[in-house]
Amino acid sequence: MLEVKNLSAGYNGVDVIFDIDFNVKEGESLCILGPNGCGKSTLLRSIARIINYKGNVLINKKSTFAIPRKELAKKIALLSQNEQIFFPFSIYETVSMGRYAYSQGFLKNLSAEDKIIIEDIVKKLDIWDIKDRMIDELSGGTLQRVFLARTLAQTPDIILLDEPANHLDLKHQIELLKFLKDWVKENNKILIGVFHDLNLARQFAEYALVMNKGKIAANGKTEEVLKSDVLNNVYGIDIRSFMRESLEMWK
Repeated sequence: MLEVKNLSAGYNGVDVIFDIDFNVKEGESLCILGPNGCGKSTLLRSIARIINYKGNVLINKKSTFAIPRKELAKKIALLSQNEQIFFPFSIYETVSMGRYAYSQGFLKNLSAEDKIIIEDIVKKLDIWDIKDRMIDELSGGTLQRVFLARTLAQTPDIILLDEPANHLDLKHQIELLKFLKDWVKENNKILIGVFHDLNLARQFAEYALVMNKGKIAANGKTEEVLKSDVLNNVYGIDIRSFMRESLEMWK
């Protein structure tokens, strides 16, 4: 189980999220919703211990501060919203980086198990046939799948995704979300994803957490949260009326 208790965090000594409390069990998916600037990405970065925080983040009752960094990489993986290319590695090499916590060196001495894991993930994300292409030659959507494959190659217990469908066309968004939902259930993992698209969030996760101005505005079953009036207050518009009007245009 992942437990977040009284979590506050920010930058340069100024908190942007305050007193966050929730938990997620193995085999569950949670979507985090809210307007720009409400602290969604900061929350993910705190859970991954990329930035310091006050409060507690516990994995099976153990604080992440008590877990060495390399061991923590086996438990939590974060796919950020704006991953960058620093060196033109191949797709296979980039995905292989996800096995760093299990290896003795950078892109060296991959075990037979490492290679099986990498091949399986690369094939499932439909990039095996182009595995030798350099990542600086790829479209945004393909590159996003490569970075996701690298994240999954860590085989962590908890995966944090910041706008995972970013840059993907509609077909690949749907396929990606189905893959992730199945992956969580089949492997008994925890998946937390930040979304802007409420329709994708509804399809993706059983549970939803809505943030507003750095605090939790709602937390519960996705179906119940998305039907509540909380979204209207958070986003400043009548969400359900807007969705209905949009659907009417397809008739």
